[in-house]
Amino acid sequence: MDPTEQFWISSRAGASPNVVRMFTRITQSQIFVLDQDEALDFYVGKLGLEVRNDLDLGFMRWLTVTVPGDPGREILLEKPGPPAMDEATAEQVRELLTKGAMGGWLCISTDDARKTHETLLARGVEVTDEPTARFYGIDFGIRDPFGNKLRIGQLTPPEQHEPPAVPRP
Repeated sequence: MDPTEQFWISSRAGASPNVVRMFTRITQSQIFVLDQDEALDFYVGKLGLEVRNDLDLGFMRWLTVTVPGDPGREILLEKPGPPAMDEATAEQVRELLTKGAMGGWLCISTDDARKTHETLLARGVEVTDEPTARFYGIDFGIRDPFGNKLRIGQLTPPEQHEPPAVPRP
């Protein structure tokens, strides 16, 4: 089976009766930020997310945010450094982050992408891609103050998707 065929099979509910379900959900994700207070201002003050945890663990600050009404999915706003990495590695991560080259990104859903776009523009958020209709809905791109890429999407239900034609061998 080629990878494209596996993708479409895996994306369907109940894809395979012989696949054992090991996981139940994604509860936490992480992105790097250079300043956690500035990250709070952006993610809470501008995007409207909520603080879930703000804990001083001694060796690090555990700072997570969630989408209002969805406390089961946290985003850790983590400063590069110990205990996760040594200072030399942390400096490399900070440099890549500042260039927007870390490779990590977040996707956040909204009920009205165009209205959310206008609200975020008014709040001074940097928009990298204007709202665009796609086969899965309407989405646009923004960047946080540290270089992280975010996609904001008004998604259509999967049963209404009309995926682009994928050539088969």
